[in-house]
Amino acid sequence: MEGIEHRTVNVNGINMHIAEKGKGPVILFLHGFPQLWYTWRHQIIALASQGYRAVAPDLRGFGDTDAPPSITSYTCFHVVGDLIALLDAVAPDQDKVFVVGHDWGARIAWFLCLFRPDRVRALFNISVVFEPRNPKGKPIDYLRAIYGNDYYKCRFQEPGDIEAEFAQLGTATVLKEFLTLRNPGPLFLPKGKGFGHPPGAPIVLPSWLSEEDINYYASKFEKTGFTGGVNYYRDLDLNWELTAPWTGAQIKVPTKFIAGDLDLSYNTVGTQDYVHKGGFKRDVPLLEEVIELKNVGHFLPEEKPDEINKHIYDFFQKF
Repeated sequence: MEGIEHRTVNVNGINMHIAEKGKGPVILFLHGFPQLWYTWRHQIIALASQGYRAVAPDLRGFGDTDAPPSITSYTCFHVVGDLIALLDAVAPDQDKVFVVGHDWGARIAWFLCLFRPDRVRALFNISVVFEPRNPKGKPIDYLRAIYGNDYYKCRFQEPGDIEAEFAQLGTATVLKEFLTLRNPGPLFLPKGKGFGHPPGAPIVLPSWLSEEDINYYASKFEKTGFTGGVNYYRDLDLNWELTAPWTGAQIKVPTKFIAGDLDLSYNTVGTQDYVHKGGFKRDVPLLEEVIELKNVGHFLPEEKPDEINKHIYDFFQKF
């Protein structure tokens, strides 16, 4: 795809696949679930043409990167550790890099900035705000109390359970269901009912997502399954336990944040109050701007690539 290069880098005993293009200051692109480096295809080409070196890995458990079998191998420390080793390998001459994250990639980017702010020049995060650790209780208990057991993050907790349902639906169908989500309300996956649509019901793809895109994603998830990606959710409580020393810590990296008004992550209970009533700026004091795109869903890098590319470029040009 337009000169994007692919290679494998060994990081902490994990073979990590990366896509890269361009020369100059590194921008590290971190994808979410259920996605891959491919999420950033538009950004890689655009930013590489503007004087940056775009580096987009498949995170551990995804795509052509190794997927450790243990559920507990997907904590924030494992994944941030992979990224530090990756940067040491591919950009040893750059003390700090730019970082762009979306969905789980945004969550990992917050952790990267929390643990190693010395390695990040500036952060551009999409969809998922910083979530300060709540010392009063574990996240899954909190989510169950608000949304119930059918909420997708709760359904993901039992090993093998959601994978069996996804296998019945078929990989391509599951990917289409996720990637075409436009409902800003919480996502529920009642047991045995999939995404709530009749079996075999056609899923109309939006203009920004082609059958070719789905086929690429599906070819990789057919090979690896969804377990690696789902294990990130299974480690939410473990992350909460392990990050106790960072309770009350701030993100001290220059940051810009963007979300769509139809984004289910941005519409999670309490999120918009946190963003607009001072909590976000309190916890991320170098937050420079929050942008809300109208009539846009969760998958902004693909749905609105031109706008996202411009926002990234304009922000990073300041540094």
